[in-house]
Amino acid sequence: MAVREVVRALRAGGCRFGRFSSSSSSSSGGGERAGPRFCPPAGSCRDWIGPPDKRSNLRPVIFHVPSHESPLERRLRELREETQAWNQRFWARQNTAFQREKEEFIYSRLKAKGLETRDKTGQKVTLNAEEMADFYKDFLRKNFRKHMHYNRDWYKRNFTITFLMGQVALVRALRWLRRKTKHVGNQ
Repeated sequence: MAVREVVRALRAGGCRFGRFSSSSSSSSGGGERAGPRFCPPAGSCRDWIGPPDKRSNLRPVIFHVPSHESPLERRLRELREETQAWNQRFWARQNTAFQREKEEFIYSRLKAKGLETRDKTGQKVTLNAEEMADFYKDFLRKNFRKHMHYNRDWYKRNFTITFLMGQVALVRALRWLRRKTKHVGNQ
């Protein structure tokens, strides 16, 4: 499959080898998902990035597993996969709560004004920016601690990932230098 075809297929939400599952079509019914149900072609040697998840708005990544993956490389890949799953879960929950609370806020404000959620033409009735600012401010205030913990954990995870990436790069560079000096010594 040519690169253009792969990109086009991913933008469309899948490809001939399978499709990314949407978070709303989880078979467990619990809303949590195991990850994309997508298998890149056997010959692929790159990470694959899918379309944005419907709930988290994040793009899922399927990480390439090299045939001769070292224990350090495996540790890095698994940490990246686990961090991605953690990040997807957090934002899926956060975005779902945000949407639910926003709808409840709008409904309660409209009800207090004696208005219906839809006007005579069937269009959704909305609140003005000042009224919505009250909701956004309150939502951020209520979730401040949750976001603070998320940011702290996000930085810890990314520092660890960056450190492991540095170690992997160093090991690869040393391996390349050893091969280069061995090859020069054999001439």
